[in-house]
Amino acid sequence: MDAPIGPATGPGFEENEIGTDSVFSAGTDLTSGGDAKTDHGGEYGLIRRRRRKPLIAVVEGPALGGGFEIALACDLVVASTTARFALPETRRGVVATSGALFRAVRALPLPVAKELLITGAGLSAERAHRFGLVNTITEPGAALREALVLAADICESSPVAVRQTLAALADQYVAADEIGWAATARAIDGVMGSEDLQEGIQAFFERRRPEWRGR
Repeated sequence: MDAPIGPATGPGFEENEIGTDSVFSAGTDLTSGGDAKTDHGGEYGLIRRRRRKPLIAVVEGPALGGGFEIALACDLVVASTTARFALPETRRGVVATSGALFRAVRALPLPVAKELLITGAGLSAERAHRFGLVNTITEPGAALREALVLAADICESSPVAVRQTLAALADQYVAADEIGWAATARAIDGVMGSEDLQEGIQAFFERRRPEWRGR
């Protein structure tokens, strides 16, 4: 999943003339991925990218792990009723590495975010919409169409004003993001080399429930 995302989205982030007469930014179909690192923008090409244009996540079906973290990094989320959001990393002995450890608690009530992060439980599209994580919920197969409608609504606003608004909002989270990434790095260090991590990986490939050792 992640390899094509950076090259595909890069020009749209940086160039003002890319788009159609009515749409300048729409979302991407989300699935989970493996190695998320890219040359620009951090994980998946957008997790740490400072953007000049709004990014809409279009979610049909599961958005798991890194897929959910992509949605959390977007400005707006349009999802069909088939969407399901989950962060299953702890069930494999790892932690969320691409921003969910601090972005989930901004997008969701704290107890809900904690539940997702430490249990790996899923969140339905309807529940995500009630909590405000999802802006618009649609029937199956209609999320992209509704995202294009939302993008057209954005196009009614001044591009300069939209750009400056996004920059002002992002500026307010610079320090918090630095703290969040540092905390994430510590959490990653805390699980790397653990017996639980090795057991989680082995259990995954053997398609069985892990037997945790707590160390």
